[in-house]
Amino acid sequence: MSPVLVLVAHGSRDPRFGATARRVRDAVAVRLPGVEVVLSYLDLDEPLVGEVLATGSETGDDPVVVPLLLSAGYHHKIDLPAIIAEHRPFAQQTDVIGTRSFTAALADRLLEAGLHERDGVILSAVGSSDESADRHVRRRAIELSTYLHRPVEVVFATKLGSGNRAVATAVRRLRAVGAERIALSPYFLSAGLLIERVESALDALADETLVAGPLGAHPDVVEGICGLYRTAAQRRTVIAGR
Repeated sequence: MSPVLVLVAHGSRDPRFGATARRVRDAVAVRLPGVEVVLSYLDLDEPLVGEVLATGSETGDDPVVVPLLLSAGYHHKIDLPAIIAEHRPFAQQTDVIGTRSFTAALADRLLEAGLHERDGVILSAVGSSDESADRHVRRRAIELSTYLHRPVEVVFATKLGSGNRAVATAVRRLRAVGAERIALSPYFLSAGLLIERVESALDALADETLVAGPLGAHPDVVEGICGLYRTAAQRRTVIAGR
C-alpha cells in the first residue's frame, strides 16, 4: 500500500487559511488516487501535526510528511523535525513545497487579476529570521521578473519598517524604472492578514494598484506537492528493496 501523505500547513486564526488548505488537500487527493491525504497544522488550527502522527503510529507504514511552506525557515529546519522525532521518528519529511518553482503560478494569478504591460510588481512574502529563507524569496522575485520581463521588488510582510518604509522603497524603485501601476503578488498559500497589511500600506502610497490572489490550489502547487510525495515514496520503496 502507498504511504499516507501528511500535509503540514502553518495554521492561522483566519478561517480563510483553513479553507484554502482544505482545498489544496482535496485537489492533491484527486491527483493521488489510492493515497490517504491528511491535513495537519503546526499551530493555531486543528488537528495539530503531532496529534496526527501519534494517532497513526499503531497502523500502517510511516507516512510521508510534506510541509506546505514556501521557504525553509525555522518551522522546516527545527520545529517540524522535532515534532516528527517525538511522535513518529521514521516518518519521512520532504522539502518544503517552495523548493518547486511557482513562477508560472504567480504569473497566472497576476494575469487573472488584470496585469498590464506597464505594471511593476511587488512580490510579498512573510519574512523570516532565517536569512536563507529570505534569500529564497528574493531568488523567486528574480525568476518572476525574468518570466514577466518587468521589474519585481520584494517586500516582507513582517518587516515593513517604520512608516511602512519597505513598501515605500519598493514603490519608489518601481516608479523610477517606469512602472505606471503597482501590482502586488502574494507569495502566500492563502489570503490573510499579512497580505492585507501589505495591501493597506500599498494603497496609502499609490493611487492605483492591483492585487493578485494567493497561490491557493493552483495546479502547479498541487503538482509540486504530488511530486515531492512521489519522490519520497519511491525512494523509500528502493531503500526497502520492494
